Amino acid sequence: MGKSIDLLQGTLDLLILKTLVLEPMHGWGIAQRIQQISKDVLQVQQGSLYPALYRLEQQGWIAAEWGASENNRRAKYYRLTASGRRQLERETSNWTRLSAAIAHVLKTA
Repeated sequence: MGKSIDLLQGTLDLLILKTLVLEPMHGWGIAQRIQQISKDVLQVQQGSLYPALYRLEQQGWIAAEWGASENNRRAKYYRLTASGRRQLERETSNWTRLSAAIAHVLKTA
Protein backbone atom coordinates (compact mmCIF):
# COMPACT_ATOMS: atom_id res chain seq x y z
CA MET A 1 0.00 0.00 0.00
CA GLY A 2 1.43 3.38 -1.04
CA LYS A 3 1.24 6.78 0.54
CA SER A 4 -2.12 8.54 0.32
CA ILE A 5 -2.46 11.62 -1.90
CA ASP A 6 -4.11 14.90 -0.93
CA LEU A 7 -7.02 15.82 -3.18
CA LEU A 8 -7.03 18.97 -5.28
CA GLN A 9 -9.65 21.61 -4.55
CA GLY A 10 -12.90 20.63 -6.23
CA THR A 11 -11.85 17.04 -6.80
CA LEU A 12 -13.50 15.89 -3.60
CA ASP A 13 -16.83 17.32 -4.77
CA LEU A 14 -16.57 15.33 -7.99
CA LEU A 15 -15.73 12.12 -6.10
CA ILE A 16 -18.63 12.57 -3.69
CA LEU A 17 -21.09 13.13 -6.54
CA LYS A 18 -19.77 10.06 -8.35
CA THR A 19 -20.00 7.93 -5.19
CA LEU A 20 -23.62 8.90 -4.69
CA VAL A 21 -24.62 7.82 -8.21
CA LEU A 22 -24.88 4.26 -6.95
CA GLU A 23 -27.00 4.77 -3.85
CA PRO A 24 -27.65 7.14 -0.91
CA MET A 25 -24.89 6.92 1.68
CA HIS A 26 -23.90 8.46 4.99
CA GLY A 27 -20.68 10.46 5.32
CA TRP A 28 -18.52 7.70 6.74
CA GLY A 29 -19.73 5.35 3.99
CA ILE A 30 -18.83 7.90 1.30
CA ALA A 31 -15.30 8.24 2.69
CA GLN A 32 -14.90 4.47 2.91
CA ARG A 33 -16.18 3.93 -0.64
CA ILE A 34 -13.73 6.48 -2.07
CA GLN A 35 -10.85 4.91 -0.15
CA GLN A 36 -11.86 1.40 -1.18
CA ILE A 37 -12.35 2.16 -4.89
CA SER A 38 -9.07 4.10 -5.04
CA LYS A 39 -7.29 1.13 -3.41
CA ASP A 40 -6.31 3.26 -0.38
CA VAL A 41 -4.63 5.97 -2.47
CA LEU A 42 -7.34 8.52 -1.61
CA GLN A 43 -8.27 8.99 2.03
CA VAL A 44 -10.92 11.57 2.81
CA GLN A 45 -10.60 13.26 6.19
CA GLN A 46 -13.75 14.24 8.10
CA GLY A 47 -12.51 17.83 8.23
CA SER A 48 -12.73 17.94 4.43
CA LEU A 49 -15.70 15.64 3.89
CA TYR A 50 -18.39 17.31 5.97
CA PRO A 51 -17.76 20.87 4.71
CA ALA A 52 -17.91 19.45 1.15
CA LEU A 53 -21.20 17.67 1.89
CA TYR A 54 -22.62 20.89 3.34
CA ARG A 55 -21.45 22.86 0.29
CA LEU A 56 -22.94 20.33 -2.15
CA GLU A 57 -26.21 20.34 -0.24
CA GLN A 58 -26.34 24.14 -0.32
CA GLN A 59 -25.79 24.02 -4.11
CA GLY A 60 -28.76 21.64 -4.41
CA TRP A 61 -26.59 18.90 -5.91
CA ILE A 62 -27.25 16.50 -3.04
CA ALA A 63 -30.09 16.16 -0.53
CA ALA A 64 -29.94 14.67 2.94
CA GLU A 65 -32.26 12.94 5.34
CA TRP A 66 -31.79 11.12 8.61
CA GLY A 67 -31.95 7.34 8.75
CA ALA A 68 -30.52 4.32 10.55
CA SER A 69 -27.09 3.00 9.59
CA GLU A 70 -26.25 -0.67 9.10
CA ASN A 71 -25.30 -0.88 12.80
CA ASN A 72 -28.59 0.80 13.76
CA ARG A 73 -27.09 4.18 14.58
CA ARG A 74 -28.69 7.45 13.53
CA ALA A 75 -26.94 8.79 10.42
CA LYS A 76 -27.53 11.47 7.81
CA TYR A 77 -27.89 9.91 4.37
CA TYR A 78 -27.02 11.87 1.25
CA ARG A 79 -28.43 11.25 -2.21
CA LEU A 80 -27.73 12.78 -5.59
CA THR A 81 -30.38 15.17 -6.98
CA ALA A 82 -31.23 15.66 -10.66
CA SER A 83 -29.21 18.89 -10.56
CA GLY A 84 -26.36 16.93 -8.98
CA ARG A 85 -26.42 14.42 -11.85
CA ARG A 86 -26.08 17.25 -14.36
CA GLN A 87 -23.26 18.76 -12.30
CA LEU A 88 -21.52 15.38 -12.20
CA GLU A 89 -21.66 15.20 -16.00
CA ARG A 90 -20.17 18.70 -16.32
CA GLU A 91 -17.45 18.02 -13.74
CA THR A 92 -16.56 14.66 -15.29
CA SER A 93 -16.22 16.31 -18.70
CA ASN A 94 -14.04 19.09 -17.26
CA TRP A 95 -11.88 16.60 -15.34
CA THR A 96 -11.39 14.40 -18.40
CA ARG A 97 -10.38 17.39 -20.52
CA LEU A 98 -8.02 18.73 -17.83
CA SER A 99 -6.32 15.40 -17.15
CA ALA A 100 -5.82 14.79 -20.89
CA ALA A 101 -4.24 18.24 -21.25
CA ILE A 102 -1.89 17.66 -18.29
CA ALA A 103 -0.93 14.23 -19.61
CA HIS A 104 -0.17 15.78 -22.98
CA VAL A 105 2.05 18.45 -21.41
CA LEU A 106 3.92 15.85 -19.32
CA LYS A 107 4.64 13.74 -22.40
CA THR A 108 5.95 16.62 -24.47
CA ALA A 109 7.67 18.95 -22.01
